[in-house]
Amino acid sequence: MTQTATKPQTELLPEREAGVLSLPEAPLEDSREWQAQRLRLLWGRRQFLLRVAGIGLLASTFIAFLIPKQYTSTAQLMPPDAQSTSGMAMMAGFAAKGGGGLGSVAGDLLGMKSTGALFIGVLRSQTSQDRLIQQFDLKTVYRTQSAMDARMRLDQSTSVSEDKKSGIITISVTDHNPQRAAALAAAYVDELNSLVAELSTSAAHRERVFLEERLKVVKQDLDEASNQLAQFSSKNNTIDIQQEGQAIVTAAANLAGEMIAAQSQLEGLRQIYTDSNPRVQSLNARVRELRKQLQKIGGTGSDTAKNSAQGVDQASEMPYPSIRSLPLLGVKYGDHYRHAKIQATVYELLTEQYELAKVQEAKETPSVKVLDPASMPEKKSYPPRLVIMLMGTFLAAVLSMVWVLGSAQWEEVDPYDPRKVLAQEVAGALKSRLPWISRNGFAAHASEPTSKDELDSSRPPASGASGR
Repeated sequence: MTQTATKPQTELLPEREAGVLSLPEAPLEDSREWQAQRLRLLWGRRQFLLRVAGIGLLASTFIAFLIPKQYTSTAQLMPPDAQSTSGMAMMAGFAAKGGGGLGSVAGDLLGMKSTGALFIGVLRSQTSQDRLIQQFDLKTVYRTQSAMDARMRLDQSTSVSEDKKSGIITISVTDHNPQRAAALAAAYVDELNSLVAELSTSAAHRERVFLEERLKVVKQDLDEASNQLAQFSSKNNTIDIQQEGQAIVTAAANLAGEMIAAQSQLEGLRQIYTDSNPRVQSLNARVRELRKQLQKIGGTGSDTAKNSAQGVDQASEMPYPSIRSLPLLGVKYGDHYRHAKIQATVYELLTEQYELAKVQEAKETPSVKVLDPASMPEKKSYPPRLVIMLMGTFLAAVLSMVWVLGSAQWEEVDPYDPRKVLAQEVAGALKSRLPWISRNGFAAHASEPTSKDELDSSRPPASGASGR
């Protein structure tokens, strides 16, 4: 039983050892000694390391302060209301048909799930960028002659993002001038409002556009009708034909009554006195004057026929029209007055509908609500000078350590190693072609043997031969 149990173990042991590669492991003491040697080497060259680190700090500091400052201004927009999303699909379709700067944006508008994505597309559109470039003269600021290059620079300086959870849209603009950065961020919000209003294709918008055009036509007709009525009234001495007619008839009746009374009194005096009597002559003159005034008010048949042929009453010395011309003037005045009144009524109704359409359009148009307006940044956003200085110092220190350790490793290499011999030959060739290389430390290796014959002649004999 004991032999059968130990026999498989002795057979499996060689197989398990055969499947595992046995690597020679360095003793722990050798590893610690190697680390101590490297640390001792670095400590011995600490002045060189500190000097290189100081040079790296100075160089990185110079570079950090040489990079121009950049300022970032940020504006945040609230997500649009849910009520204003009804006309967004129509707006997207209109943008797709319009082409131009919004043509690249309109391809995805119909498939967008939120108006926030649509707002981002409008902000990134070529139309809004061209308006900003023209408004702030960014071609001169970016020192470019091409509008495409200016748009690329503006796009690189602008960041537009949307928070997926809250829907808040963030607009960040980076520029070397803090005032211009804040102005650009605010201009993005203004352009968004303007473009959304321009691209709105809701029913209220179409109604408002129709009423606006109709109001222009009605306003012209109203002005023309009012002008015709004014010219007719001024030419024929009429203001309100009905009131004037009543006043003229009343005045004529009073004159006729006075004339009849004067004639009766005159007939009574003639029965008593002769025509040469002063009282008879005075009363007779009064009757003639009253008849003359009554004829002026009533007019004559020839004047009426002449006025009927011309269509209007000619201006006379009297500040009011005659009674005979009142029917003709009433018809003409009524036509002009009715036409002007109709146009005024239509204009008043259209104006009321136009205002209601503007209110309804404002309700249906997606409104841009500013959560945080763009403000002038007080601190720079780039470059991070402290980080650049620390990274430059750290990189210089690391490179100096690598140089020290690499130099020590190079010195430990056998001078007869073919790889080292090749490197020395390449260094010698470079030194012969580039004399300034000797000033960089390669001249120290010039005295070392470079040819294979010299190496063979200077190579010491083998240990076996020396022993013999």
